[in-house]
Amino acid sequence: MSDWRGYLVGDDAGLTAILREARTVAVVGAKDDPGEPAHYVPAYLHAHGYRILPVNPKLAGRRLHAAPTVARLADLPEPVDVIEVFRRPEFLPGHAAEILALPWRPRAVWFQLGIRNDSAAETLAREGIRVVQDRCMMPEHRRLLRA
Repeated sequence: MSDWRGYLVGDDAGLTAILREARTVAVVGAKDDPGEPAHYVPAYLHAHGYRILPVNPKLAGRRLHAAPTVARLADLPEPVDVIEVFRRPEFLPGHAAEILALPWRPRAVWFQLGIRNDSAAETLAREGIRVVQDRCMMPEHRRLLRA
């Protein structure tokens, strides 16, 4: 795709579209500590109607946000609309490869606030997946959807 940069989302219209279209969100790096953003952000989204599917090998089999945690994205029981990533930037190229190996494509991949890897974002965008970097879904949801 020659216009892959169009899949890098940073404008309010693009963020709003992702938040409105999404129903299911896989959370890579989900945590069970209520004080951690990787717990309270998905909890907020769950409280606002999103179905959350947690992904963390250390918590596999435990229930978080009303769903069982799986070890890997490939273990998800169904396709999801958004893959939200709470992992350090150096892990993102590996996660991009993991995402592209799935038999389905998410509508978007969202790297949480403080998380950015332009190479991983480009890899996903070149495959037609919308990518958000360095933004938190919770305040963006509050701001854009007036929750």
